[in-house]
Amino acid sequence: MASEELARKLQSRLSATQEAVPRPEPEQSPVRPKPQGSDAACGDSSSELSAKLTRRLDINEGNAAPQATRVFNPYTEFKEFSRKQIKDMEGMFKRYDTGKDGFIDLMELKLMMEKLGAPQTHLGLKNMIKEVDEDFDGKLSFREFLLIFRRAAAGELQEESGLLALARLSEIDVSTQGVMGAKDFFEAKMQALSVGSKFEAEIREEKEERKRQEEEKKQRHAAFKQLQSTFCS
Repeated sequence: MASEELARKLQSRLSATQEAVPRPEPEQSPVRPKPQGSDAACGDSSSELSAKLTRRLDINEGNAAPQATRVFNPYTEFKEFSRKQIKDMEGMFKRYDTGKDGFIDLMELKLMMEKLGAPQTHLGLKNMIKEVDEDFDGKLSFREFLLIFRRAAAGELQEESGLLALARLSEIDVSTQGVMGAKDFFEAKMQALSVGSKFEAEIREEKEERKRQEEEKKQRHAAFKQLQSTFCS
C-alpha cells in the first residue's frame, strides 16, 4: 500500500513538472515579401499609360491646365525682323486676343481669319495651330504667333496653308528675307550685323522722339503758366 501511494505521488509530481515546463511554439514559416513580378510591372505600366492618355484627352478637349510658358525676348530671338515689325505683330496679336490671357485660341483665330477675309473650316483652324504649336496646348502664344511670320518670310509654308494666308493678308510686311533666309554663311553674317545696327538705331530714334515730346510738353506748360500769369496780373 505504501509503495502504491508513493508511486501515485511521484506520478503526480512528474505530471506537475511537465505542465510547468513551457512547450516550444511550433515554427512559423517566415513571411516573404510579395515578389515584384510581371503583374506588378504590368500594373505600373498601365497606370502610367492611363495617365498619359488622360492628359492627351484633356489637351484635345481644352480641359488641360495651362502650361508654364518660358519668358523670351522677341527682339533678340527674332532678329530677322525689325523692332517696328515685331511691335506691329504684337499689336495684331493683342487685338485678336480678346480673352486677354496671352493666347489666341481656336475661336479667336477663327475671328481673325474672318476679319482678314480668309475664313477657315474648324479642321483648317486646328491644322493652322498645329503647325506652330510647340507646347501642344491647342492655342497660339505670342512666340508661336511670331513663328508664323518667320516661316512665311523664309518660304517654309505651303501655298495652301492657312498660316501663309494669315501672313499675306496682315498689314505686316515680312517679305524681306532675314538671317534665316540668307543663301550663304557670309551673307547671313553681314545681314545679322546690319539688323543689329538697325535695331540700335531704332532704339535711339525712339529715345530721341520721347525726349522731343517731353521737351514740347514742358514748353507748352511754361507757355500756359505765362499766359495764366498775364490774365491774373
